[in-house]
Amino acid sequence: MKIKLFTLPNLLTLSNLLCGAFATVAALSYGNLTLAFGLIVLAAVFDFLDGFAARLLHQSSPIGLQLDSLADDITFGLAPSAVLFVLYGRMAPQVLPEAAWIPYVVFVFAAFAALRLARFNIDDTQRGEFLGLPSPAAALFCASLGWLAERYGVLFSRETTLVVALGMAILMVAGVRMFALKFHGFGWHGNEIRYGFLLLSLILLIVLGGVAVPLIILLYIVISLVRNAVCRGGEGNGL
Repeated sequence: MKIKLFTLPNLLTLSNLLCGAFATVAALSYGNLTLAFGLIVLAAVFDFLDGFAARLLHQSSPIGLQLDSLADDITFGLAPSAVLFVLYGRMAPQVLPEAAWIPYVVFVFAAFAALRLARFNIDDTQRGEFLGLPSPAAALFCASLGWLAERYGVLFSRETTLVVALGMAILMVAGVRMFALKFHGFGWHGNEIRYGFLLLSLILLIVLGGVAVPLIILLYIVISLVRNAVCRGGEGNGL
């Protein structure tokens, strides 16, 4: 069996991985959280393009699926954890004691991202929607906090960084269905939530600029939770 390693989709996936590796170095070695956030955003673009290219060129493959998850755990698991680790060290303690091991708790995020990605690979029910928060969304939320702190001087307590790391980690493996931005045609019917989310996101970006990034992720989570509750309520009522 001949396996093609250097296809265009795989090269895009490797670009995603390299961006994640560089983002990790930017955070841990240089303390540049703005650069780390920018690289994670760029990696997310590559992550979208590799799947798009694979479908367009009919080059989807098992190795591409595995490579994608390996890249994603670096970019959307380790890199945002590194950002939170550095952010934790910059913030003044409030309640937590000065224990050397506490900052490393944020790397639970990377471990749970790996669990989320592994489950995605073997779960055929996640092709039209997601089970748990997608790792790119969780990563962008975490990394954006470092960017907000560095560029706009937004202060986060050490407790906040831990809560964010653990909260996002739990959401990634939670048994909650979250909508995917995969449109069923371009009509309104069947795409109401997607168009509504994109419209609200655009408004937030216009009004708040880049500061809107974590708010957009929170909006995605809230809409998904409400949708999930409504769907369960409808099933309970026999609808």
